[in-house]
Amino acid sequence: MNIHIIQHEVFEAPGAISEWAKERNYHTTISKVFEYESLPQSTDRTDMLVVMGGPQSPRTSRKECSYFDARAEMAFIQKCMEAGKAVFGVCLGAQLIGEALGAKAERSPEKEIGVFPVKLTDDGLKDGKIRHFGPSLPVGHWHSDMPGLTADSRILASSTGCPRQIIAYSGLVYGFQCHMELTPEVVDLLIAEDEDFLTHNTTHRFVQKPEAIRSNDFTEMNADLFRFLDQLMLEYRQKTIKNFHCPEKK
Repeated sequence: MNIHIIQHEVFEAPGAISEWAKERNYHTTISKVFEYESLPQSTDRTDMLVVMGGPQSPRTSRKECSYFDARAEMAFIQKCMEAGKAVFGVCLGAQLIGEALGAKAERSPEKEIGVFPVKLTDDGLKDGKIRHFGPSLPVGHWHSDMPGLTADSRILASSTGCPRQIIAYSGLVYGFQCHMELTPEVVDLLIAEDEDFLTHNTTHRFVQKPEAIRSNDFTEMNADLFRFLDQLMLEYRQKTIKNFHCPEKK
């Protein structure tokens, strides 16, 4: 299996997602857009597209951030979806998926940074890829926005500060506003970027101090993410085999 990752910033690293791919001997490629690396020209060598987070929004212009081309990324996301690839977006990545489908990202009711629980909705508890999360689980957060909704999307999890934490856009396309890929190394990178704000914040009730964020053990959260990704890849394989044996009539 071939996994392609779009990474927007050095501090928004794939973390546990890279560990998951390595453990399963998947071939991984990365477009580090913060180093002006290009997106793939074709989807042929991509089975799963992973779009990471970042401080940008889907409406950030090239003038505001010279290396971030939201339109190009959304076009590639659309290509992958149309080709029947698995697509997984985290934070900004989830928002870009929604926008690629015509659903505008919005401000979240609350800024969330740290580790707080999300609760699965009825749809989430029925969803075969995430129901193993259980009714509620603590996950990472680092956001101010949330993904848009399409007519066919399903909200699978929410938090007290954000009503759209996990969204299924289709059986192969999922957006996580939350960060289940966090590892201690990624947390250190994120804290280094926002340490002054985190240390002195007195306004936002869902923003934790650096020491509180670092005190978490992400092992169980990562394991839950791995199981979700395994299920996503399983559905992709099944649909790919079905389409190979039963091609659509033209």
